[in-house]
Amino acid sequence: MAAGLASAGEKAQKGKRGSSANDKLNIAGIGIGGRGKSNLEELDGENIVALCDVDEQYAAKVFAKYPKATRYKDYRVMLEKQKDIDAVMVATPDHTHAIISMAAIKAGKHVYCEKPLTRTLFEARKLAEAAREMKVATQMGIQGHSHEGVRQICEWILAGAIGSVREVHIWTDRPKGWWPQGVDRPQDTPAVPATLDWDLWLGPAPTRPYNPAYHPFAWRGWWDFGCGAFGDMGCHLMDAPYWALNLGYPTIVEASSTAVNSETAPLASMVHYYFPARGEMPPVKLTWYDGGLLPPRPEELPDGEPMGNENGGVIFVGDKGKILAADENAKTPRLLPLSLAKEFPTPEKTIPRSPGHHEEFIAACKGGQPAGAQFDYSGPLTENVLLGNLAIRAGKKLLWDGANMKCTNVPEANNLIQCQYREGWAL
Repeated sequence: MAAGLASAGEKAQKGKRGSSANDKLNIAGIGIGGRGKSNLEELDGENIVALCDVDEQYAAKVFAKYPKATRYKDYRVMLEKQKDIDAVMVATPDHTHAIISMAAIKAGKHVYCEKPLTRTLFEARKLAEAAREMKVATQMGIQGHSHEGVRQICEWILAGAIGSVREVHIWTDRPKGWWPQGVDRPQDTPAVPATLDWDLWLGPAPTRPYNPAYHPFAWRGWWDFGCGAFGDMGCHLMDAPYWALNLGYPTIVEASSTAVNSETAPLASMVHYYFPARGEMPPVKLTWYDGGLLPPRPEELPDGEPMGNENGGVIFVGDKGKILAADENAKTPRLLPLSLAKEFPTPEKTIPRSPGHHEEFIAACKGGQPAGAQFDYSGPLTENVLLGNLAIRAGKKLLWDGANMKCTNVPEANNLIQCQYREGWAL
């Protein structure tokens, strides 16, 4: 149940470094030009001792902000040379999340990694296993997991506010207006900028010529580098249903979409997940919509009120009512119909409240309770998110064996569970 899930990570061992709450951690940032900049700002009450980015120009402002931090282009050199690092923050493109995080874990470092945890299902499971084995503190960057709203949703559902939930709808406008999808590989081969190490940027991905169609930020729609709309918003939006409904793994996943090619994710897709019963909770059908597709508007929502924002939203459909979380972080969930909100007594706060997403990670590194989105939680969540892409690319209904991580009815789909790394790179 939801309250138990909040403390599921308490079985994990506490971190080995930063054992005193009064000690400051020595933190390294890897991939600092984009989302990494914001993460470092949340962590800079500790010691930022090392910074690593393959693009000197893109990361220039962050390098300048922390002049005492040692600079690197190659995270492998950083981990080998700088032994005073306690924890790393990883905010590189999706295709390098796993290899960097794994290298840090094997070196005994605590790891904060942006969502999605990895680009492939296999990587997500291996990272969770490695973190557990090495007993390091971890956290995935889904800030909404630490907000009040997601806890309210869990407590409402646990208290029976909307009855049994058998249906969930999740939507986002991505990729519309954010980055290109449904396109083929560019044919021009401009020169690599002098400030960019393109080979390091590619990392484990197959070699291809540099193009600004990939870096910076536009990489998200390309299968070799990103995970499309699912990669950007899936871990945020699926978090509340996954936690509140104790979803585990689905048994069936099927998708429909605009044209799929071998290079990029489609312009829009709809994916249906079928989860079996869990204890007293009935089976659940969860439907994902992206690219501007939307679920039916709840008839209980007053006319003129928006159903969500540009990032998306979630609707839980119960047999006594609905819950609408009208943004990607479930900040302000609402009970529908409006009369239900007046009639239903506020349930007891059974889930511990968070001091903040990054604060949780810091505390865990210093020997406190495991963070809420530690890899034991966020690894399986990421697997479910990435199953959406697996169904899109396979183009067929998939019967899924989650425990063994394999599709039992479409053998060729299993070839997409893990990718082949470029020579010289390994997990």
